[in-house]
Amino acid sequence: MQSQNRFFDDLSKVLNGLAGTVAGVGREAEAGARERAKEWVGGMDFVSREEFEAVKEMASKARAEADALKKRLDALEKSAATAGPAARKTTAKKPAARKPAARKPAPKKTTPPKSDG
Repeated sequence: MQSQNRFFDDLSKVLNGLAGTVAGVGREAEAGARERAKEWVGGMDFVSREEFEAVKEMASKARAEADALKKRLDALEKSAATAGPAARKTTAKKPAARKPAARKPAPKKTTPPKSDG
């Protein structure tokens, strides 16, 4: 009986060692495959998550600003429409802008004559 126990003990130690080795090989293969995938994807000119999030935030802010400007424009158009044609006529009668007057040259400075006094 004693010899069979020893045989099974040795066999279980070998199988445990083999299981650990297989697990290690599996982890190593996974790491190698992951590294090759990173190299392959890196060569495809993809953006990083940080760059994507930054551009996404910029687009969101731009969209919000455009929406605010649209609301403002709609309000201005509504106020212009409710003001009626009289308001449009007064703005049409504004005189044209004047051209600036031509500049006159500055007067020459004269110095009084020296006296021998």
